[in-house]
Order: sequence, then structure tokens, then C-alpha cells
Amino acid sequence: MTPKPLPALLVEDDPSWQDILAEILGDYGLEVTLCADLAAALAAIAQQAFRLAVVDLSLAGTDHHNRDGLQVLEALRRQAPGCASILLTGYASVELAVAAIQDYGAYTCLRKENFRRAGFRAMIPEALAATPPAAGEIAPETTVTETAAGVASDPPRLALIVEDDAGWRGLLTELVSDGGFEVHVSASYGEAQGLLKREHYQLVIADISLASSLEPEHNQDGYRLLTSVQQAQIPTIIVSGSADLDLIDRAFNEHHIFACFEKQAFERKSFLQTIQQVRQQAASEHNLTEREIEVLALLAQGLGNKEIAAQLFITTNTVKRHLKSIYARLGVNTRAAAAAYAIRLGFGAKK
Repeated sequence: MTPKPLPALLVEDDPSWQDILAEILGDYGLEVTLCADLAAALAAIAQQAFRLAVVDLSLAGTDHHNRDGLQVLEALRRQAPGCASILLTGYASVELAVAAIQDYGAYTCLRKENFRRAGFRAMIPEALAATPPAAGEIAPETTVTETAAGVASDPPRLALIVEDDAGWRGLLTELVSDGGFEVHVSASYGEAQGLLKREHYQLVIADISLASSLEPEHNQDGYRLLTSVQQAQIPTIIVSGSADLDLIDRAFNEHHIFACFEKQAFERKSFLQTIQQVRQQAASEHNLTEREIEVLALLAQGLGNKEIAAQLFITTNTVKRHLKSIYARLGVNTRAAAAAYAIRLGFGAKK
């Protein structure tokens, strides 16, 4: 029988933050009830016992520095003692954060400017474990979704983000990290070229136009970079706010980019799905299973059979069986040859 998802309450009036938080909670397998103001939140708490609540400090109203979120926490503390609550805010002081935890029973207080998707995702099971269900409540069996589990268990692969805008650089770094990649960043054409020479990347995300002292406006340095990336056979995603249709067509037809996203219509969920498709394609193109890709990546990083087994939570005999299959599929006979092949394909990051 499929376990019933845990109910979660999201109290947030900003549509952008609603999307981000609801997506993460939903990916974890929680059933989310969204409220944008104090009245709606209090009504929801009166009707249902929640196991997790994420509450913004300042909610909809004329006073943009109101503390309606504290009233939500107080209602949860009184009416839903088995609910783990996380306070989210853009302006709270240390004193207020301490009060939220000590006086209102919040598990923690997060500042929005320090928010990281991966850290927030990891906090969900910690908060639930720290707040047991109230007396009389049954703790339902919960499961992590396949997507979230895959991100957490896969060995890291190396991605290069080439973006001159600090805000976009931070956003893309966070999303690509969530996709299971170790991320290197670059803000210019020259810096990116150097990184491509020194490292073996499995993914490149680049903006078409980059900062340049020689051509500060309307340059296409990111597009020029596609030649080097194509020669290295690295899947590439373009994220641009200025590319015209002809340039996008050329990027697909001449440089065989994997995908293109326009900044004005950017959607996090679609971008994350594309990241996963890159990983799946790498496995299918070389006739390797996802598990064989994982073993090969760790082999290329210099790990022995016991270390690989420990990383993947499998036995050494299983590792040996995977290696035998990998050797046959790649047409090699030794670990060194398989590791060299993996590095050429970009499956293992250099140490």
C-alpha cells in the first residue's frame, strides 16, 4: 500500500518564493497546502494537522515589515504540536530569530538571502526527525522521491557555468549543484577557455554575451566558446537574455548544443529536468547503465573496489561484476584503460 504523503503548510505571499518552496516540498513527497496571508493560514491550521510548516515572517498587507508569521507559528505551537516549523524571512534580526525558536517553537529561522535549495532540502528530514508526531498521531511512513534520492546518491560530476551576471551565476550554480554536479564558475571567455583546457567537464552552461573589456556591449563571447566545447564533445546548455533566433538556430545546427533557455522565460523545474536528461543521455550513448556510469566515474577518480563499494553502498563483488561489464562494453581489458576512456568521455573529474 502506498504511504499517504505528509501534509505540509506553506505560508508565503511572494509568488516567486511560493514556486521555489512548493517545488522543493513537492519533490520531497509532501502534500503542500499554500496560504498567502495570515487569515488563510489560521483557517488551514484549524482544519488540518500538519507535520511541516514553512512560514514567511512578513505576509501580505500594507505593512511590509509585519510579523504575521509569528502569529502563524503561535497557532501551530498551540494547535499542532507535532508540526515542525521553519521561519523564513528577509529582514529578521538575531534577537527575533532566537525568539522564533525559543518562544514560538520554530525548528530554525532562515534568511532569504542565505537560502540554498540543497541546504533547505537536507533540512526537511532533520526538522521532521527533531519534531515527533503529537500524542495520538501516527507517524506515517514517508519516502523520498526518485528525483531527490537520485540527486543525493549519485557521485558528483563536473560542470562549468560561464555567466557574467552574479545573480544568474548564483542561481545556476545552485540548480546545477542540485542536479548532482560539482560546479566551477567563470565570468569571462578567457577564464572559461583556461578551465576547459585544465579540466574534464561533463556539462557546460554558458551565456551568449559575456563581460569583456574589449567589447563591453553586445559581444558574443559565449557563442565563440561553443567551438571549444564542441571539440571536447561536452553537452552544452545556453542560457541567454539577448540571443536572436538566427544565433540560436546556428548554435543547435552548427555546434549541436543540448538545450537553450531564455532568461525572460526561465523555469527552474524545466531546467532541472534538462540537467537530468544530460545525465541519462551520457549513459545511453555509451551503452552503459546508470550504475555502470557511477562505477566508471569513481574508477576514473582513482578509487579502488572497496572504496567504490562504500560510496555506492554495494558489495565489492557487485563492483567487480560492473567492471567486467564496463570492460566489455568499452572494449578495454584493464582498469587504467577504462579510467583513461572515462576521462576522455568526461565521466570522471580530475583530482
